[in-house]
Amino acid sequence: MNNFIYYNPTAILFGRGQADAVGERMAPLGRNILLLSGGASAERSGLLDRVREKLRTAGVAYTELPGVKPNPVIEKVREGAALCKSRRLDAVLSVGGGSVLDSAKVIASAARHEGDPWELLAKKIKPANPLPVGCVLTLAATGSEANGNAVISNPATAQKLAWYHPQAYPRFSILDPELTFTVPREHTAYGAVDIMAHVFEQYFHDVQATPLQDGVAETVLRTVAATAPIAMARPDDYASRANLMWASTLALHGVVGAGVVGDWTCHMLEHELSAKYDIAHGAGLAVVYPAWMELMAPRKPARFRQFAVNAWGIDPRGRDDLAVAREGVAATRSFFRDTLGVGVRLSDYGIAPDRLNEMAQAVYDLKGPTGLGGLTREDLERVYRGAL
Repeated sequence: MNNFIYYNPTAILFGRGQADAVGERMAPLGRNILLLSGGASAERSGLLDRVREKLRTAGVAYTELPGVKPNPVIEKVREGAALCKSRRLDAVLSVGGGSVLDSAKVIASAARHEGDPWELLAKKIKPANPLPVGCVLTLAATGSEANGNAVISNPATAQKLAWYHPQAYPRFSILDPELTFTVPREHTAYGAVDIMAHVFEQYFHDVQATPLQDGVAETVLRTVAATAPIAMARPDDYASRANLMWASTLALHGVVGAGVVGDWTCHMLEHELSAKYDIAHGAGLAVVYPAWMELMAPRKPARFRQFAVNAWGIDPRGRDDLAVAREGVAATRSFFRDTLGVGVRLSDYGIAPDRLNEMAQAVYDLKGPTGLGGLTREDLERVYRGAL
Protein backbone atom coordinates (compact mmCIF):
# COMPACT_ATOMS: atom_id res chain seq x y z
CA MET A 1 0.00 0.00 0.00
CA ASN A 2 1.27 3.47 -0.87
CA ASN A 3 1.44 6.43 1.51
CA PHE A 4 -1.68 8.58 1.51
CA ILE A 5 -3.51 11.44 3.23
CA TYR A 6 -7.20 10.85 3.76
CA TYR A 7 -9.38 13.95 3.96
CA ASN A 8 -13.16 14.25 3.86
CA PRO A 9 -14.87 17.13 5.68
CA THR A 10 -18.42 16.56 4.36
CA ALA A 11 -21.17 15.85 6.89
CA ILE A 12 -23.53 13.19 5.51
CA LEU A 13 -27.16 13.29 6.65
CA PHE A 14 -28.55 9.96 5.46
CA GLY A 15 -32.09 8.59 5.56
CA ARG A 16 -35.77 9.39 5.48
CA GLY A 17 -36.80 12.94 6.26
CA GLN A 18 -33.29 14.37 6.36
CA ALA A 19 -34.21 17.06 3.82
CA ASP A 20 -36.14 18.78 6.59
CA ALA A 21 -32.76 19.71 8.13
CA VAL A 22 -31.70 21.79 5.11
CA GLY A 23 -32.59 25.15 6.66
CA GLU A 24 -30.80 24.62 9.95
CA ARG A 25 -27.75 23.23 8.12
CA MET A 26 -27.66 26.07 5.59
CA ALA A 27 -28.20 28.99 7.97
CA PRO A 28 -24.69 28.91 9.53
CA LEU A 29 -23.16 28.90 6.03
CA GLY A 30 -25.01 31.92 4.67
CA ARG A 31 -28.13 34.04 5.05
CA ASN A 32 -28.33 35.09 1.41
CA ILE A 33 -27.72 32.12 -0.87
CA LEU A 34 -27.96 30.83 -4.43
CA LEU A 35 -30.49 28.00 -4.72
CA LEU A 36 -29.35 25.95 -7.71
CA SER A 37 -31.46 23.21 -9.29
CA GLY A 38 -31.82 21.16 -12.44
CA GLY A 39 -34.87 20.34 -14.53
CA ALA A 40 -38.50 20.30 -13.49
CA SER A 41 -38.48 17.04 -11.49
CA ALA A 42 -37.57 18.63 -8.13
CA GLU A 43 -40.35 21.15 -8.68
CA ARG A 44 -42.94 18.54 -9.70
CA SER A 45 -42.12 16.29 -6.76
CA GLY A 46 -42.60 19.11 -4.26
CA LEU A 47 -38.98 18.93 -3.08
CA LEU A 48 -38.16 22.51 -4.02
CA ASP A 49 -41.22 23.83 -2.17
CA ARG A 50 -40.13 21.83 0.86
CA VAL A 51 -36.60 23.24 0.64
CA ARG A 52 -37.88 26.80 0.18
CA GLU A 53 -40.07 26.50 3.28
CA LYS A 54 -37.24 25.17 5.42
CA LEU A 55 -34.90 27.93 4.23
CA ARG A 56 -37.46 30.66 5.01
CA THR A 57 -38.14 29.17 8.44
CA ALA A 58 -34.40 29.28 9.16
CA GLY A 59 -34.16 32.90 8.03
CA VAL A 60 -32.23 32.14 4.84
CA ALA A 61 -33.00 34.30 1.80
CA TYR A 62 -32.39 32.73 -1.60
CA THR A 63 -31.95 33.63 -5.25
CA GLU A 64 -33.02 30.78 -7.51
CA LEU A 65 -31.20 29.53 -10.59
CA PRO A 66 -32.87 26.48 -12.18
CA GLY A 67 -32.09 24.69 -15.41
CA VAL A 68 -28.78 22.89 -14.88
CA LYS A 69 -28.63 20.14 -17.49
CA PRO A 70 -27.03 16.70 -17.47
CA ASN A 71 -23.47 17.13 -18.76
CA PRO A 72 -23.55 20.59 -17.13
CA VAL A 73 -22.25 23.45 -19.23
CA ILE A 74 -20.06 26.42 -18.43
CA GLU A 75 -22.69 28.98 -19.42
CA LYS A 76 -24.84 28.07 -16.40
CA VAL A 77 -21.74 28.35 -14.21
CA ARG A 78 -21.11 31.82 -15.60
CA GLU A 79 -24.70 32.77 -14.88
CA GLY A 80 -24.49 31.49 -11.32
CA ALA A 81 -21.17 33.16 -10.59
CA ALA A 82 -22.49 36.49 -11.91
CA LEU A 83 -25.52 36.25 -9.62
CA CYS A 84 -23.30 35.48 -6.62
CA LYS A 85 -21.18 38.53 -7.34
CA SER A 86 -23.92 41.01 -8.24
CA ARG A 87 -26.18 40.07 -5.33
CA ARG A 88 -23.36 39.42 -2.87
CA LEU A 89 -24.54 35.91 -2.13
CA ASP A 90 -22.62 34.07 0.54
CA ALA A 91 -23.30 30.36 -0.09
CA VAL A 92 -24.65 27.93 -2.70
CA LEU A 93 -27.24 25.20 -2.14
CA SER A 94 -27.48 22.42 -4.73
CA VAL A 95 -30.83 20.59 -5.04
CA GLY A 96 -30.56 17.83 -7.63
CA GLY A 97 -28.11 15.27 -8.94
CA GLY A 98 -24.40 15.37 -9.57
CA SER A 99 -24.66 17.78 -12.48
CA VAL A 100 -26.24 20.40 -10.25
CA LEU A 101 -23.71 19.81 -7.50
CA ASP A 102 -20.73 19.95 -9.86
CA SER A 103 -22.04 23.27 -11.17
CA ALA A 104 -22.53 24.53 -7.61
CA LYS A 105 -18.92 23.74 -6.70
CA VAL A 106 -17.49 25.61 -9.66
CA ILE A 107 -19.92 28.52 -9.19
CA ALA A 108 -18.81 28.79 -5.56
CA SER A 109 -15.18 29.13 -6.66
CA ALA A 110 -15.90 31.27 -9.71
CA ALA A 111 -17.59 33.77 -7.37
CA ARG A 112 -14.10 34.38 -5.93
CA HIS A 113 -12.41 34.60 -9.33
CA GLU A 114 -12.09 37.77 -11.41
CA GLY A 115 -11.68 36.05 -14.76
CA ASP A 116 -13.93 33.79 -16.81
CA PRO A 117 -15.11 30.69 -14.90
CA TRP A 118 -13.85 28.38 -17.67
CA GLU A 119 -10.30 29.38 -16.66
CA LEU A 120 -10.78 27.42 -13.43
CA LEU A 121 -11.12 24.19 -15.40
CA ALA A 122 -8.83 24.92 -18.34
CA LYS A 123 -6.00 26.21 -16.13
CA LYS A 124 -6.81 24.20 -12.97
CA ILE A 125 -7.21 27.37 -10.92
CA LYS A 126 -8.33 26.97 -7.30
CA PRO A 127 -9.48 30.31 -5.87
CA ALA A 128 -9.00 30.77 -2.14
CA ASN A 129 -12.02 30.67 0.15
CA PRO A 130 -14.78 29.65 -2.27
CA LEU A 131 -18.34 30.11 -1.10
CA PRO A 132 -19.57 27.22 1.06
CA VAL A 133 -21.75 24.63 -0.68
CA GLY A 134 -24.59 22.53 0.69
CA CYS A 135 -26.33 19.65 -1.08
CA VAL A 136 -29.70 17.94 -1.22
CA LEU A 137 -29.08 14.94 -3.48
CA THR A 138 -31.72 13.41 -5.74
CA LEU A 139 -29.74 10.84 -7.75
CA ALA A 140 -27.30 8.04 -6.89
CA ALA A 141 -24.55 8.29 -9.48
CA THR A 142 -21.61 10.66 -9.38
CA GLY A 143 -20.48 10.54 -5.76
CA SER A 144 -19.98 14.31 -5.97
CA GLU A 145 -21.75 14.66 -2.62
CA ALA A 146 -18.59 13.71 -0.71
CA ASN A 147 -15.62 15.00 -2.68
CA GLY A 148 -14.11 18.15 -4.14
CA ASN A 149 -14.47 17.11 -7.77
CA ALA A 150 -16.49 18.62 -10.60
CA VAL A 151 -16.84 18.05 -14.34
CA ILE A 152 -18.11 20.79 -16.67
CA SER A 153 -18.57 20.93 -20.46
CA ASN A 154 -17.85 23.80 -22.81
CA PRO A 155 -19.82 23.41 -26.07
CA ALA A 156 -17.86 26.26 -27.65
CA THR A 157 -14.61 24.29 -27.40
CA ALA A 158 -16.16 20.77 -27.49
CA GLN A 159 -14.38 20.00 -24.21
CA LYS A 160 -15.47 18.33 -20.98
CA LEU A 161 -12.96 18.90 -18.20
CA ALA A 162 -12.54 17.60 -14.68
CA TRP A 163 -11.53 19.87 -11.79
CA TYR A 164 -10.69 19.44 -8.10
CA HIS A 165 -10.48 21.91 -5.24
CA PRO A 166 -9.78 20.81 -1.65
CA GLN A 167 -12.19 23.50 -0.45
CA ALA A 168 -14.99 22.46 -2.82
CA TYR A 169 -16.27 19.58 -0.70
CA PRO A 170 -19.89 20.19 0.30
CA ARG A 171 -20.13 21.28 3.92
CA PHE A 172 -23.10 18.91 4.21
CA SER A 173 -24.89 16.50 1.91
CA ILE A 174 -28.43 15.30 2.54
CA LEU A 175 -28.98 11.80 1.19
CA ASP A 176 -32.62 10.77 1.52
CA PRO A 177 -33.23 7.64 -0.60
CA GLU A 178 -36.92 8.55 -0.88
CA LEU A 179 -35.90 11.53 -3.01
CA THR A 180 -34.66 9.07 -5.65
CA PHE A 181 -38.00 7.21 -5.97
CA THR A 182 -38.97 9.38 -8.96
CA VAL A 183 -35.70 8.90 -10.86
CA PRO A 184 -36.57 7.40 -14.28
CA ARG A 185 -35.53 3.84 -15.00
CA GLU A 186 -33.02 4.95 -17.64
CA HIS A 187 -31.23 7.35 -15.32
CA THR A 188 -31.18 4.80 -12.50
CA ALA A 189 -29.33 2.51 -14.91
CA TYR A 190 -26.88 5.22 -15.99
CA GLY A 191 -26.25 6.02 -12.33
CA ALA A 192 -25.46 2.37 -11.58
CA VAL A 193 -22.91 2.31 -14.41
CA ASP A 194 -21.34 5.51 -13.12
CA ILE A 195 -20.98 4.12 -9.61
CA MET A 196 -19.32 0.94 -10.87
CA ALA A 197 -17.04 2.95 -13.17
CA HIS A 198 -15.80 5.02 -10.25
CA VAL A 199 -14.81 1.82 -8.51
CA PHE A 200 -13.17 0.41 -11.64
CA GLU A 201 -11.00 3.52 -12.02
CA GLN A 202 -9.48 2.89 -8.60
CA TYR A 203 -9.53 -0.92 -8.57
CA PHE A 204 -7.43 -2.03 -11.55
CA HIS A 205 -4.11 -0.87 -10.13
CA ASP A 206 -0.71 -2.49 -9.60
CA VAL A 207 -0.21 -1.60 -5.92
CA GLN A 208 0.43 -4.57 -3.67
CA ALA A 209 -1.19 -5.44 -0.32
CA THR A 210 -4.49 -3.53 -0.54
CA PRO A 211 -7.04 -6.05 0.80
CA LEU A 212 -9.12 -3.41 2.60
CA GLN A 213 -9.46 -1.17 -0.44
CA ASP A 214 -10.14 -4.16 -2.68
CA GLY A 215 -12.73 -5.52 -0.28
CA VAL A 216 -14.62 -2.24 -0.10
CA ALA A 217 -14.48 -1.88 -3.88
CA GLU A 218 -15.74 -5.40 -4.52
CA THR A 219 -18.54 -5.00 -1.99
CA VAL A 220 -19.69 -1.78 -3.65
CA LEU A 221 -19.71 -3.55 -7.04
CA ARG A 222 -21.72 -6.50 -5.70
CA THR A 223 -24.14 -4.13 -3.99
CA VAL A 224 -24.80 -2.18 -7.18
CA ALA A 225 -25.23 -5.40 -9.17
CA ALA A 226 -27.77 -6.67 -6.63
CA THR A 227 -29.75 -3.50 -5.95
CA ALA A 228 -29.88 -1.54 -9.22
CA PRO A 229 -32.17 -4.05 -10.97
CA ILE A 230 -34.55 -3.97 -7.99
CA ALA A 231 -34.60 -0.17 -7.96
CA MET A 232 -35.37 -0.16 -11.67
CA ALA A 233 -38.18 -2.69 -11.31
CA ARG A 234 -39.62 -1.23 -8.09
CA PRO A 235 -38.65 2.46 -7.94
CA ASP A 236 -40.08 2.96 -4.43
CA ASP A 237 -38.19 0.05 -2.86
CA TYR A 238 -36.47 1.89 -0.02
CA ALA A 239 -33.84 -0.74 0.77
CA SER A 240 -32.52 -0.96 -2.78
CA ARG A 241 -32.54 2.83 -3.24
CA ALA A 242 -30.77 3.30 0.10
CA ASN A 243 -28.03 0.79 -0.67
CA LEU A 244 -27.55 2.20 -4.17
CA MET A 245 -27.29 5.73 -2.80
CA TRP A 246 -24.73 4.80 -0.14
CA ALA A 247 -22.77 2.75 -2.68
CA SER A 248 -22.51 5.87 -4.83
CA THR A 249 -21.01 7.84 -1.95
CA LEU A 250 -18.60 5.08 -0.88
CA ALA A 251 -17.36 4.63 -4.45
CA LEU A 252 -15.85 8.11 -4.58
CA HIS A 253 -15.40 9.49 -1.07
CA GLY A 254 -11.74 8.57 -0.86
CA VAL A 255 -11.49 5.23 0.93
CA VAL A 256 -11.44 2.98 -2.16
CA GLY A 257 -8.65 5.04 -3.69
CA ALA A 258 -6.57 5.55 -0.54
CA GLY A 259 -3.06 4.16 -0.98
CA VAL A 260 -3.59 3.03 -4.58
CA VAL A 261 -3.03 4.61 -7.99
CA GLY A 262 -5.98 5.20 -10.32
CA ASP A 263 -5.54 6.80 -13.73
CA TRP A 264 -9.15 7.65 -14.76
CA THR A 265 -8.43 6.85 -18.39
CA CYS A 266 -11.93 5.60 -19.15
CA HIS A 267 -13.49 8.75 -17.74
CA MET A 268 -11.28 10.82 -20.05
CA LEU A 269 -12.29 8.64 -22.99
CA GLU A 270 -15.95 9.08 -22.06
CA HIS A 271 -15.65 12.83 -21.59
CA GLU A 272 -14.74 13.06 -25.27
CA LEU A 273 -17.88 11.15 -26.19
CA SER A 274 -20.29 13.23 -24.14
CA ALA A 275 -18.55 16.50 -25.07
CA LYS A 276 -18.81 15.80 -28.78
CA TYR A 277 -22.03 13.76 -28.96
CA ASP A 278 -23.86 14.84 -25.78
CA ILE A 279 -24.69 11.32 -24.66
CA ALA A 280 -25.31 10.60 -20.99
CA HIS A 281 -22.14 10.08 -18.96
CA GLY A 282 -23.26 6.66 -17.72
CA ALA A 283 -24.14 5.62 -21.27
CA GLY A 284 -20.67 6.57 -22.49
CA LEU A 285 -18.99 4.69 -19.65
CA ALA A 286 -20.98 1.54 -20.48
CA VAL A 287 -19.56 1.76 -24.00
CA VAL A 288 -15.95 2.51 -23.08
CA TYR A 289 -15.36 0.26 -20.09
CA PRO A 290 -15.91 -3.23 -21.56
CA ALA A 291 -13.74 -2.28 -24.54
CA TRP A 292 -10.99 -1.01 -22.20
CA MET A 293 -11.28 -4.20 -20.14
CA GLU A 294 -10.81 -6.34 -23.24
CA LEU A 295 -7.56 -4.49 -23.94
CA MET A 296 -6.31 -4.61 -20.35
CA ALA A 297 -7.27 -8.11 -19.20
CA PRO A 298 -4.36 -9.80 -21.06
CA ARG A 299 -2.00 -7.22 -19.54
CA LYS A 300 -3.25 -7.74 -15.97
CA PRO A 301 -4.75 -11.24 -15.96
CA ALA A 302 -4.34 -11.88 -12.23
CA ARG A 303 -6.04 -8.61 -11.31
CA PHE A 304 -8.92 -9.20 -13.70
CA ARG A 305 -9.24 -12.78 -12.44
CA GLN A 306 -9.69 -11.42 -8.91
CA PHE A 307 -12.33 -9.04 -10.23
CA ALA A 308 -14.21 -11.84 -12.00
CA VAL A 309 -14.20 -14.07 -8.93
CA ASN A 310 -14.88 -11.51 -6.20
CA ALA A 311 -17.21 -9.10 -8.01
CA TRP A 312 -19.15 -11.49 -10.25
CA GLY A 313 -18.80 -14.80 -8.39
CA ILE A 314 -17.25 -16.60 -11.35
CA ASP A 315 -15.88 -20.07 -10.61
CA PRO A 316 -12.16 -20.10 -11.54
CA ARG A 317 -11.54 -23.82 -11.12
CA GLY A 318 -9.76 -25.59 -13.96
CA ARG A 319 -8.97 -22.46 -15.99
CA ASP A 320 -6.06 -20.07 -16.29
CA ASP A 321 -6.21 -16.46 -15.11
CA LEU A 322 -6.89 -14.95 -18.53
CA ALA A 323 -9.84 -17.24 -19.27
CA VAL A 324 -11.45 -16.30 -15.94
CA ALA A 325 -10.61 -12.63 -16.49
CA ARG A 326 -12.33 -12.63 -19.87
CA GLU A 327 -15.42 -14.14 -18.36
CA GLY A 328 -15.47 -11.24 -15.88
CA VAL A 329 -15.28 -8.77 -18.76
CA ALA A 330 -18.15 -10.54 -20.50
CA ALA A 331 -20.18 -10.46 -17.27
CA THR A 332 -19.65 -6.70 -17.01
CA ARG A 333 -20.83 -6.08 -20.57
CA SER A 334 -23.79 -8.39 -20.09
CA PHE A 335 -24.83 -6.63 -16.88
CA PHE A 336 -24.77 -3.24 -18.56
CA ARG A 337 -26.57 -4.42 -21.71
CA ASP A 338 -28.90 -7.23 -20.63
CA THR A 339 -29.71 -6.35 -17.01
CA LEU A 340 -29.59 -2.55 -17.04
CA GLY A 341 -30.63 -2.14 -20.67
CA VAL A 342 -27.82 0.29 -21.50
CA GLY A 343 -26.12 0.33 -24.89
CA VAL A 344 -22.55 -0.98 -24.90
CA ARG A 345 -21.50 -0.06 -28.43
CA LEU A 346 -20.87 3.30 -30.10
CA SER A 347 -23.23 2.17 -32.82
CA ASP A 348 -26.02 1.95 -30.23
CA TYR A 349 -25.87 5.76 -30.12
CA GLY A 350 -25.37 6.33 -33.82
CA ILE A 351 -21.69 7.24 -33.38
CA ALA A 352 -19.61 6.55 -36.48
CA PRO A 353 -15.84 5.92 -36.49
CA ASP A 354 -14.93 9.17 -38.24
CA ARG A 355 -13.75 11.04 -35.10
CA LEU A 356 -12.09 8.23 -33.13
CA ASN A 357 -8.57 9.30 -34.08
CA GLU A 358 -9.33 12.89 -33.10
CA MET A 359 -10.81 11.88 -29.74
CA ALA A 360 -7.93 9.54 -28.91
CA GLN A 361 -5.46 12.31 -29.68
CA ALA A 362 -7.37 14.77 -27.49
CA VAL A 363 -7.28 12.41 -24.51
CA TYR A 364 -3.59 11.68 -25.05
CA ASP A 365 -2.75 15.37 -25.31
CA LEU A 366 -4.70 16.11 -22.13
CA LYS A 367 -3.18 13.40 -19.95
CA GLY A 368 -0.01 12.08 -21.61
CA PRO A 369 1.25 8.50 -21.13
CA THR A 370 2.07 8.92 -17.44
CA GLY A 371 -1.55 9.91 -16.73
CA LEU A 372 -3.06 7.06 -18.73
CA GLY A 373 -1.70 4.03 -16.96
CA GLY A 374 1.01 3.70 -19.61
CA LEU A 375 -1.41 3.48 -22.54
CA THR A 376 -0.31 4.87 -25.88
CA ARG A 377 -2.34 7.04 -28.20
CA GLU A 378 -2.81 3.94 -30.37
CA ASP A 379 -4.14 2.05 -27.34
CA LEU A 380 -6.72 4.77 -26.77
CA GLU A 381 -7.91 4.55 -30.35
CA ARG A 382 -7.97 0.77 -30.03
CA VAL A 383 -10.41 1.11 -27.11
CA TYR A 384 -12.71 3.33 -29.16
CA ARG A 385 -12.56 0.94 -32.12
CA GLY A 386 -13.20 -2.00 -29.83
CA ALA A 387 -16.39 -0.23 -28.75
CA LEU A 388 -17.78 0.22 -32.27
